[in-house]
Amino acid sequence: MTTDEKKLSRETIIQTLANALKSLDYVHAFWEGGAAAFNRIDEWSDIDIYLLVDDDKVEQTFLAVEKELKALSPIKQKYDVPQTAWPGVFQAFYKLETTSEYLLIDLAILTLSSKERFLEPEIHGNTVFYCNKDNMIKPPSFDKQAFASKLHKRQERLEARFKVFNIFVQKEINRRNYLEAIDLYYAVTLATLVEALRIKYNPFHHDFKMRYIHHELPPRIIHRLKQLFFVKNEKDLQEKYNKATEWFTEVLSETTERAEKS
Repeated sequence: MTTDEKKLSRETIIQTLANALKSLDYVHAFWEGGAAAFNRIDEWSDIDIYLLVDDDKVEQTFLAVEKELKALSPIKQKYDVPQTAWPGVFQAFYKLETTSEYLLIDLAILTLSSKERFLEPEIHGNTVFYCNKDNMIKPPSFDKQAFASKLHKRQERLEARFKVFNIFVQKEINRRNYLEAIDLYYAVTLATLVEALRIKYNPFHHDFKMRYIHHELPPRIIHRLKQLFFVKNEKDLQEKYNKATEWFTEVLSETTERAEKS
């Protein structure tokens, strides 16, 4: 038997958790998102698990999950997220000793009072339910008008941010502070350009940063971005900063014009 064959599989982990957790009266739903929701599971995929529970059972749910994981394998590492961006959402990551090093378990526990469910198919894909008691939750209808308004405000914010902060890159290049310049180039110039491109090609994931980008932007755009991300030296930084700045201006103009026509 090879080492890989001895590894604990994602299917075993998910099925074990589903069988155990669905019997708990305070657990109302259990589903998987991430790669599974987009039909992109491969040998490097992690497991994105969501649980909907009673408000006062968050800690108890973590303990119940950990009990089942420990029965399968020693927990090599747990990383708690101190505070998520969403009220009523609690998160932790787990590495098990007997899984592939890539098979990280990303656990999000949602309380009944939380407004967030991470279920809009347009944004989160077709999530896979393993437990949904009394059909308590369903993918919500997508509010196109609200999303369009949000996107418009985000574009305005990107434009303002770029106008204020993009020049900082040139300032540090002029000072020959190249480490600061390249940090700002990635954090401001390229990050803003990437979001603008995502708004153009897949607005539903405009705030996903680099996640799924190879799947969602045209190959020619990915190729062009790669040329801007890999910087050889100081001279190359200046040239690519100029190109990225010009490209952002073009994309912003295109998306703004498209929004005004729609």
